[in-house]
Formats: sequence, structure tokens, C-alpha cells
Amino acid sequence: MKAITTIGIDLAKNSFSVYGVDAKGKPVLKRSLTRSGVTRFFANLPGCLVGMEACASSEYWARTIESLGHTVRRIHPRYVKAYLVGAKNDANDAAAICEAVKRPNMRFVPHKSPEQMDIQATHRIRQGFVRSRTALVNQARGLLGEYGLVIPQGTRHIRKHLPAIIADEHNGLSSLMRRNLASLYESLCFLDRQIAEQEITLKTIAKENESCKRLMRIPGVGFLTATILLSVAGVASNFTNGREFAAFLGLVPRQNSTGGKTKLLGISKRGDKYVRTLMVHGARAVLSSLLAGRTPEQRQNKWLAELAARRGAKRACVGLANKTARIAWSLLAHGTEYTIAV
Repeated sequence: MKAITTIGIDLAKNSFSVYGVDAKGKPVLKRSLTRSGVTRFFANLPGCLVGMEACASSEYWARTIESLGHTVRRIHPRYVKAYLVGAKNDANDAAAICEAVKRPNMRFVPHKSPEQMDIQATHRIRQGFVRSRTALVNQARGLLGEYGLVIPQGTRHIRKHLPAIIADEHNGLSSLMRRNLASLYESLCFLDRQIAEQEITLKTIAKENESCKRLMRIPGVGFLTATILLSVAGVASNFTNGREFAAFLGLVPRQNSTGGKTKLLGISKRGDKYVRTLMVHGARAVLSSLLAGRTPEQRQNKWLAELAARRGAKRACVGLANKTARIAWSLLAHGTEYTIAV
């Protein structure tokens, strides 16, 4: 068998399909592997380029295969689809991945270190608790509305009014309904404690990590944004410049250009929605502080105020989020400090 130079592997739980080609692009390998056989197969194979989709368990397999002397590149599934020939099955998916990973203009998903994965997992767990708490609050408000008891929107209003409603014996609630509401309130308190614990963990990481300390000097970047930026950036040097990192987060305009006519639309919204939301919320806080007169006059603030007056507050927030992403990349890639231009 000729030497294999490039392999595409379709990941799964137990059955893995691999497709390999030689230096001339001729297929020389088509087979399936069991989960226990993947490590043994790559351990007995000379070093080559391995492509896989950036899906569940890809971080683990990328680290494992790279430790055996191979070069691993992860690709977003959206970019693999264009190279799929024939019906969709595991073998054809592996062939498409093998073809895609060889393309010179292909974009790859950066790897994460175990520490970065731990930070991202903490954010994901906190995000799940927040979603559960929001659903619980909406459920409580909806149930109370059926009894003519209306509570304003917001978690703080539920915390404030729900105990009093449960204790009030003259509001028409049955004993069963009071027990149900008491159960909801206990769940709300539990979720509050879990969210607080995750935030304490993230604050500790932000205080101990030098990169996070430098990121938090940027206006609009707190401990949540700093830690998740550290996580999603992977190795910052994987991105050519700050604009490429902003595009990775989906904060650049989406194009619909042809015939030399450039047409820019709204932001692309690619990448991680959670990170993008934190970036825009941070920019909104900066703009609110500026419009309220609580921020001293500086060059960036003057630019932001003029942009908000010219294009509106929402577009200004997205523009500032884009600029913040570029600054964050520069700090992570070059190890520099954030300085304010007066």
C-alpha cells in the first residue's frame, strides 16, 4: 500500500469511518474502526494530516491523535458539506472531510487546551442554570396570572413577591397551589446558589489569569467576557489579525456582493452566540455610561458618541463590540497591555 499522507475521519460514538489518500490524491484507504481500535490504528501509522469535523468529542480525538505524531485539523461541518459526493453516509462523509482538509483556503477551528475547555464548560453549565431559572420564573408568572396575581417581569420581582403570595391566606390560592409555588421558589433559590457558585469560580479564574486581567482593562469587558474570550480564542496566533477573530465571532458585516458592487448587510452572526451576546451587552453598558455622562472624554468615546448619533445606538453597540474583539485579539496574540488613547 502506498504511503498515506491525508486522512479524513468521521467521528461517532462507536463506529468510525476513515478515508485516506496518498501524495497524488489517489484513494488508498477505506475502512471502519471501532472506538477501541482508533488509537491503535493511528499509533501504527506514519505521521500524516488528519481532518475531522468540529463536532462532539472532536477535541478529545484531536488531542489523542496529535499525541501519536499526526497533524490534526478540525473543520466546521458547514464547510465539509460542499465536498460530499453521493448519498450521506459515514464513508462518504470521511471522503468529504479528507478532500476538504487539503484545500489551501479552508478555514479550521482552533484547538482548545484542557484549561480552556474547563472554562468553557463552566460557562456552559452556568448558562444552563440561567436558562432553567428564566423558564422557572416565566412559569411562575404564568401560573399566578391564572389566579389574577400579576407580578412584573424579572427574576428579582419573583424573589420579592412570591414568598408573600404563598404566605397570604386571602388571595384565593388553594393549599395545593401554595405547595406548588413553594416548590418553585425552592428551585429558584437552588438555581440562584448554583449560578453564584459558577460565577465565583469564573471570578477566581479571572483574578489569577494574567491574560484575563489584561482583557478586563478593556471597557465593557468583565470577568464573564474575559474568561470566555480566553476560552474561544484557542491559541490567538491561529488568527491572522483582529478582523479575522471578529469574523470568527460573527461580528463583521455579511456580504452580498457581485460584479464589483459591494453590498454589506447585518452582521454574519457566525460563531458562538453566547460570546457575541456578552460582547454586545458589554458594548451597550459602555454606551449607556457614555450617554449618561459618567465616562470622561476620550478619543474612542468621541468616536462612539458620533457613531451612535449617526447610525443609532444598536449599530454603535455592534461596532464597539467588533472593535473590542479586535483589541482583545491583539492583547492575547501579542501579550500587550490596553492603553487609553486620550
